[in-house]
Amino acid sequence: MASSYSTDLKLELMVTGEKAGLWGDITNTNLNILQQAIAGYESVTLNATTGATLAFTNGVISNGKNAVLNLAGTITGNVDVTIPDGIEKTYIIKNATSGAFSVTVKTTSGSGVTWAAADKGT
Repeated sequence: MASSYSTDLKLELMVTGEKAGLWGDITNTNLNILQQAIAGYESVTLNATTGATLAFTNGVISNGKNAVLNLAGTITGNVDVTIPDGIEKTYIIKNATSGAFSVTVKTTSGSGVTWAAADKGT
């Protein structure tokens, strides 16, 4: 049986006897991902017209796994910050964009939380 990945943080879940000699590196990567999910900060510059799609890549550090997100950039239309469907995660998000347009944080096929054009802050 091959490794699998956890649903939300995409940690690598190895099976007994697999990947001899690699457990230390994989475990350290998993610990770095956990640290990112608990205390990580990333400033995400939004595309002016489309926003951003956060990544949740298997077994590696990805911007969507951070605990705190600072949304930056000048937006020229209402934009979305999209999280893949099925991810269950809590964020602290600061809308630090400029431009008089709304920002919505949502899942790929769902709805979400919207900051109105004048709402700037956490």
